[in-house]
Amino acid sequence: MRSRCKWIKHGTALILSCVLPGLELSAGEIPEWTGRHEPLEIDGDPASLMVEGIDSFLLARIDEEEAARTDRWQSAFQSADQTRMDFVEARRLVLRKILGVVDPRRDFTHPDIIPRNGSTEPVWYSDADIRVYRIRWPVIGDVMAEGLMAMPAAELPVTDTGRLAAENPSAAWSIAIPDAGQSPESLLGLTEEAGNQSEVPAVVKRLIAAGNRLLLPVTISRTMQKRHSPYSDHGPELTHREYLYRPAFEMGRHLIGYELQTVFSLIDWIDQSSPAEGLPAISVIGHGDGGMLALYAAALDTRIGTAAISGCFGNGDQIWNQPIDRNVFGLLKDFGDAQLAAMVAPRRLLIGNTPGPRAEFPGRGGAPAILTGPSPIETRQAFLDARTILGSGGRSVTLHEVAEDLSESSLTEAVQDAAAGRPGKVFLSLSDRPLLPVPAELDAEIRKREERMIHQWDRHTQQLLLRSPYERQEFMKNLDTSSAEAFAESVDQYRSIFRDEIIGVFDMPLSPPRPRLRHWMDGDGFSAVEVVLDVFPEVIAYGILCIPNGLENGSPRPVVVCQHGLEGRPSDIIRGDHHAYHDFAAKIAQRGFITFSPQNPYIFQDRFRSLQRKANPLGKTLFSIITPQHRQIVNWLKTLPVVDPDRIAFYGLSYGGKTAMRVPALVTDYCLSICSADFNDWVWKNASTLSPYSYVWTGEYEIFEFNLGRTFNYSEMAALIAPRPFMVERGHFDGVAPDERVALEFAKVRHLYQARLGLKNRCEIEWFAGPHTIHGIGTFEFLHRHLDFPAVSGDATD
Repeated sequence: MRSRCKWIKHGTALILSCVLPGLELSAGEIPEWTGRHEPLEIDGDPASLMVEGIDSFLLARIDEEEAARTDRWQSAFQSADQTRMDFVEARRLVLRKILGVVDPRRDFTHPDIIPRNGSTEPVWYSDADIRVYRIRWPVIGDVMAEGLMAMPAAELPVTDTGRLAAENPSAAWSIAIPDAGQSPESLLGLTEEAGNQSEVPAVVKRLIAAGNRLLLPVTISRTMQKRHSPYSDHGPELTHREYLYRPAFEMGRHLIGYELQTVFSLIDWIDQSSPAEGLPAISVIGHGDGGMLALYAAALDTRIGTAAISGCFGNGDQIWNQPIDRNVFGLLKDFGDAQLAAMVAPRRLLIGNTPGPRAEFPGRGGAPAILTGPSPIETRQAFLDARTILGSGGRSVTLHEVAEDLSESSLTEAVQDAAAGRPGKVFLSLSDRPLLPVPAELDAEIRKREERMIHQWDRHTQQLLLRSPYERQEFMKNLDTSSAEAFAESVDQYRSIFRDEIIGVFDMPLSPPRPRLRHWMDGDGFSAVEVVLDVFPEVIAYGILCIPNGLENGSPRPVVVCQHGLEGRPSDIIRGDHHAYHDFAAKIAQRGFITFSPQNPYIFQDRFRSLQRKANPLGKTLFSIITPQHRQIVNWLKTLPVVDPDRIAFYGLSYGGKTAMRVPALVTDYCLSICSADFNDWVWKNASTLSPYSYVWTGEYEIFEFNLGRTFNYSEMAALIAPRPFMVERGHFDGVAPDERVALEFAKVRHLYQARLGLKNRCEIEWFAGPHTIHGIGTFEFLHRHLDFPAVSGDATD
């Protein structure tokens, strides 16, 4: 038998089309060259079983991480003093990074006093014992935080900081951090306009009378609001906190970190204003989110002498189910609540065993969540875990049991206890105390102040976005482009960072694949087989292998791995002429390529998005699962005698295009990558609160990747694919991004390939007048050319 070939026209190119000899498969037959395998006998939907298995796998890893973390910390705290101190300080560096506490804070001599509306009166509330000021102060960048300051009536105004310190140098400072949604006014008890029926709680008066000063910064609430770009009417309902969280997370920052910077800037001011003989006593106190912030603050800043917290301690391992603004990338690798408590020691930590705030967020475009505090059992267990880590040094961490019927008590009693360095008998927060109604005028003022803070934090993140191209350029400066060989060697350091710090990798070997196969269909010119492979315990890879007719054992061919998009399935890209896919995997198989169409786990909406929520606290992402799935697929394909192991390509659309940017960057056995209907200025698309194209305005709350903005945009990811061939397929009317943003980012990739590396014809983009879809002309030519494979046509003649 001999091959029959002819030249055929495809698009603007002439391609040699050949019919290769081989044996036709009978209907329903699985070829012998697939090797040893078991019959696929699977009950139910493989995609659903995959997502279910990944979910179980991630929950098991969370449990494992908790046990391993406890062992590491106990071992460190049983070491010599210097070793223990070095261990804790190293953890502080990690915690600062993942919380986004990385921007330099601004110095200031004193907070500005905000006069009462319509007057020049600096004091917002006063009586015989206490004065309350509304204040603002600089934090980071252009951000001016706002809040309240309460001090003894006899003291000098806050603006005269030097004289104030000299008057009472031993006075203690307490920073009371409100729970999300709680105003400093309500925390202080000032729920009516000054001069009316409002009265500061007696316990606060006692605190102030003892010479203490109280600072209360504003925190952002979880008020739900319809959000959209100024240039579009479409958008989701997001809490204020999620709205700020989304772009900040992409830029390696966090709303938690921003609010911690607010606290630390106050401590900086106290520090700088202190007398030469030493820093006065500083305590932080809070309930719910305020308690969470107080615990983080005390763990990070050793200038804080005492922290008093409640309604937040004991369920840190469940942050994947909490509001997404509590999501901290990689937190559970090193930190549970017990470990954070251990970082406070030997300073005092008072833990109130009180119920936390409760709320449910349905997820109307935002991330669904259930806000709940830890149970008394969880709080007690985390306290005991902290004591176990600390050993004999655990006496500085104390637990305070509280009866729920003491609802009129106030956590400010714990502030007083903290200032005096003694445990409190009563330990409840002001949020447990019924809040008095806020009059409309004051409520409007509070809302406007929150709007100012939201605007400022958003503006700071947008300024980071504007600077990010220069940060990434500096980050990538160690690439050696003197030759393709030198480049391939120098890029490995960046591939490691991308794998370990951005995508996340599970430090465990792949399971034996144990392939299971089942005939799926006979198509026009090919047959298709379902394949299931084991990847990790409870994690499978599933896909459909398309086998061209006439495939002969012993004639290795290239494989094109074809990837569907969001909510898609392998079958969608093989039959049915889906409007986005147009059966491109089948069409490529009809050209003589073997194709494999994997099921990626981004399917079933919140079910798969919850996988990202569970992965993130482990320092992992959805692609921490997708990447080893593809590695296992490629490993198995390379065992097939009809596959050329050096010619396995990747081609994906939409979310499959996202995969095309990430997986081939890490799975280097992919010899080329084609990104269709996704390539653009990815960081801008995720972090912009101006562009109507931004993911900030969508329900895809899982899409944001921590610190990507400072490290890897799509041009940097393409650098991890280089010097292998890379192509972009772009429809002019694709709603992913405007042409100019696509062109801007692609120009950087072309500059690397063509100008710096001198690699001609390895980097291409095809523009076509069409929407979010496979075009299948230039990309098919690209496959034939770079896989060195002539087109195979069933009707070709000599």
